[in-house]
Amino acid sequence: MMNQWGKFFRTVEWAPSYFWQKATRRRSTAGRPHLIIGLADHFEPAIVPGGSDRADRREQERRLKYWCREYPGVVNEWRDSDGQAFRHTYFYPAEQYDRGLIERLAEHCHAGWGEIEIHLHHGQNAPDTSANTRRQIEEFREALVSHGCLARANGTGPARYAFVHGNFALANSGRGRFCGVDDEMKVLAETGCYADFTLPSAPNVSQTRKINALYECALPLDRAAPHRRGRDLRAGCAPQVFPLIIQGPLALDFGRNGRRWPGIENGEISGKHSPTMRRLALWQSAAITVQGRPDWIFVKLHCHGMDPRDESAMLGDAMRCFLREVAEECRAGAIGPVHYVTAREMTNIILAACDGRSGNPNEYREYRLTPISAPVRV
Repeated sequence: MMNQWGKFFRTVEWAPSYFWQKATRRRSTAGRPHLIIGLADHFEPAIVPGGSDRADRREQERRLKYWCREYPGVVNEWRDSDGQAFRHTYFYPAEQYDRGLIERLAEHCHAGWGEIEIHLHHGQNAPDTSANTRRQIEEFREALVSHGCLARANGTGPARYAFVHGNFALANSGRGRFCGVDDEMKVLAETGCYADFTLPSAPNVSQTRKINALYECALPLDRAAPHRRGRDLRAGCAPQVFPLIIQGPLALDFGRNGRRWPGIENGEISGKHSPTMRRLALWQSAAITVQGRPDWIFVKLHCHGMDPRDESAMLGDAMRCFLREVAEECRAGAIGPVHYVTAREMTNIILAACDGRSGNPNEYREYRLTPISAPVRV
């Protein structure tokens, strides 16, 4: 038992921050705050569970066709407080770009079921370089633009994008593995990234001690892991350093499955960790907000939607039940208004909060970053 506890505490260096937040954020969760919920899907049609190989092209096409056919029926019935269906933000791997597959996924998104952003796995066999990272991102960014994806600031200028790092090793934070590019955050900033959605990564070694936060990097962007320190976003104070760091909830779950030691709640949706109302309460209690706007709570979840092991949580009864219960609890007044958003919409609402906006977050889905192809409300 002592060995188990020792192993556990070695993976939770962020625990002091967690307990401090538990003691100081109670007022933030009082009343019925707006819950702004988005799902960052590390969407990899080629994924092979437990292995490094990729599924063949035919299998990828079969998976994607099935997803696009089944997904609307899972989420369509149970809407948020604005009448919006639950959508994924599909962070698609740049190194796996396939024009035919992206074309199918883009059609799915243009029909109103999500948005595509940039994901990248690199430095897996040897450290990558800044130049190669920049090239991959720029080429994939322009490819997505050709499919009518991504966004522009106020409808003009170069394409802007949200980002998730493969294997969670953002800006070489994985102790030299799965990246190798110390100045990666600078590369992201210079290629149009407005926000990173990689964290939390616990129990991965790349997890920062700064948790449950929306912030600007406080360290120089040309050094490794500049997001390990940050300045919290505040109402009435426009951010100056991009990409913003938009974290999902990270907590200790002391009641999971009757265990003697707590589990880690990191906002992952999977076959082993389906969404439930109990978990929603933990996500809300993380109280991730723009400082000074405690009535808007941001819940950024993550998943691997194409992993066959997680199909029940993505397209099965578990997801249907969760969306139904959220809608019923919302109507009954047990929880506050719920807003299902994409990564881009979440960022827009965050920017609106930073500019001092208040009221219904739904009014700010298109606040600053507007899609290259007009969004559809299904």
